Amino acid sequence: MPGACVDDAETGVVVALTHEGDGIVRDGKAVFVAGALPGEVIRFRRRARHRQYDEGVLLEVLQSAAARITPACSYFGICGGCALQHLAPQAQLAAKQTELRDNLERLARVTPRAWLPALAGPAWGYRRRARLSVRFVAKKGRVLVGFRERFKPYVSAIATCEVLAPAAAALIEPLCGALTQLSIRDRVPQIEVSVADNAVALVLRVLAEPCGADLEALRMFETRHGVRLYLQAGGLDSVRRLSEVPSEEPLRYALPAFALELEFGPTDFIQVNRQVNEALVARAIELLDLDASSRVLDLYCGIGNFTLALARRARSAVGVEADARLVATARHNAERHALGNAQFHCLDLTQPAAHQAACMQEAYSHVLIDPPRAGARAMLPTVARLGPQRLLYISCHPGSLARDIGMLVHDHGFKLLAAGVLDMFPQTMHVESIALLEGPAARSRTE
Repeated sequence: MPGACVDDAETGVVVALTHEGDGIVRDGKAVFVAGALPGEVIRFRRRARHRQYDEGVLLEVLQSAAARITPACSYFGICGGCALQHLAPQAQLAAKQTELRDNLERLARVTPRAWLPALAGPAWGYRRRARLSVRFVAKKGRVLVGFRERFKPYVSAIATCEVLAPAAAALIEPLCGALTQLSIRDRVPQIEVSVADNAVALVLRVLAEPCGADLEALRMFETRHGVRLYLQAGGLDSVRRLSEVPSEEPLRYALPAFALELEFGPTDFIQVNRQVNEALVARAIELLDLDASSRVLDLYCGIGNFTLALARRARSAVGVEADARLVATARHNAERHALGNAQFHCLDLTQPAAHQAACMQEAYSHVLIDPPRAGARAMLPTVARLGPQRLLYISCHPGSLARDIGMLVHDHGFKLLAAGVLDMFPQTMHVESIALLEGPAARSRTE
């Protein structure tokens, strides 16, 4: 169990970053120090002890790293939304590339034949999806809206956010004022934000029914700021529009390189970074090297972000997703674009029965996997059985990616051709990556 402590100040050299972006000082037992960067000489104090490491507080930077910069946000260090604003963007990318390389070497015991150039977009104002915490603070007499503080369970008192899309960032302070006036101000714990190409949607989680005056105040906010408000009293099936607007066009985002506009719901998963997502879809198509005869399987396909672009280039594209709502949306998007060669199936890939479904028995020349954080370990024998020439693995966690690639290479005969990172979340240590593998079937055709 961790124990709080107040130790004397110490001096140390920072040798690396943790997965959360804290500096690591190694002098016997490792100490994680928030705000410290590799190569720096620092003064710090241990504030908490754990069995395998301690936590430290940065007191002074005695020798700065060359990559240290001044954070753009005045809330940095208190707000927990960002961890790396004090590190130059190119150095952030380098740290993420090192994280991926280390995981592949250590866990997968493999090195790609080629390292892909990192995919990056704007460093600021990029987040089009976010979950904001909400809390009424009686002592302050007002509601706070934002991310949680880094070391405390409180909501950060912020007026804006440098990483949110500007249209969403501009709403934080007005939301604080509007929610403070509600009778249920202490019964609204969070807000889901979606910034579409054509609108901003806010889903308010409500633990009590708003009264008539509350509803009127929310409608006034909606009109004044030109946003779409939704209320969520329970599960996702309880989400409802605050004000029904006849013929209101759905939320949507574009993939212009593929002449696609994908419609989606206010709680549907979409990639948070529009520019990086566009570059990622284009790179996926490039790496898979499709032709008019290609048959592609897209696992964990969501609303068809990759599937529909794949269908533009291949003979057929089959998407598989566990969430029936997302499958319905994906089918609708395929119909809107007259993509009859795109099919979608609702299957829970964590269940063995899903692997016996008819769509999982067909032959595919290419497979794309974009699994959740836990990875796709249970799917790997089935993927290997399908015998794809090329497999593209897109990951939001380098550890699970490395584990799965190790199994594909050492247990199923795949070759790791290329790998690289994509900076979907600048200012954080969140590492998203992409890996291209060649299947045994491809090599047998050339031998």
